[in-house]
Amino acid sequence: MQSELLRVDQLRSPEDRLRPDRLRSDCPVLLSQRLVLRAPHAEDIDALAHLANNAAIATMVSRMPHPYTATDAADFVRRTNIGEIGKCVYAITKAENGEFLGCCALEPHQHDEALELGYWLGEPYWNKGYGTEAAHALIDMAFRTRDIDHIDARCRVTNIASRRVIQKCGFQFQGSGMVGNLAMGGMVPVEWYRLDRKTWMSLKSWGEMR
Repeated sequence: MQSELLRVDQLRSPEDRLRPDRLRSDCPVLLSQRLVLRAPHAEDIDALAHLANNAAIATMVSRMPHPYTATDAADFVRRTNIGEIGKCVYAITKAENGEFLGCCALEPHQHDEALELGYWLGEPYWNKGYGTEAAHALIDMAFRTRDIDHIDARCRVTNIASRRVIQKCGFQFQGSGMVGNLAMGGMVPVEWYRLDRKTWMSLKSWGEMR
């Protein structure tokens, strides 16, 4: 599957092959203490398919199919790099060895110009602080490089771990509602949180919040 995606990329025109870089020009590679956040690429497909094929993950995010196949992973990488998914979609990887852990993103909100934070990690990497660390890096980049007043985040009401990440990042509860879930095939209840610029500026020393 990886070789197939690389072969398709080689058949694209030079102009098309430059397009992902142009679209992601405002989405720089991000570094944290243990992580590197970068654009997903073909070498991630096998790990992505393996980790994402987990109902415990798919039922907690809005648009992840289940089962999740290598074809789904290849399509995700392709669409991400031509700008069809989200604004800034990152692969979360270990700084020490490049190991793929999951994904995070900043996406335009459905109803206004606000950005919404999203993330997921493969089950072997839960409860190790990687989600909070990745979210901190993404939030810092957004507020430092963009003229935005706030960032939103949502989680299923049953997703205790995701709620903990959101709260550690300083988001404040705003309300609840219902959103569609592809894996569940219907609507699920979620909680909505918001982090404004003023709060972020008072909490920039993330290390004190761990």
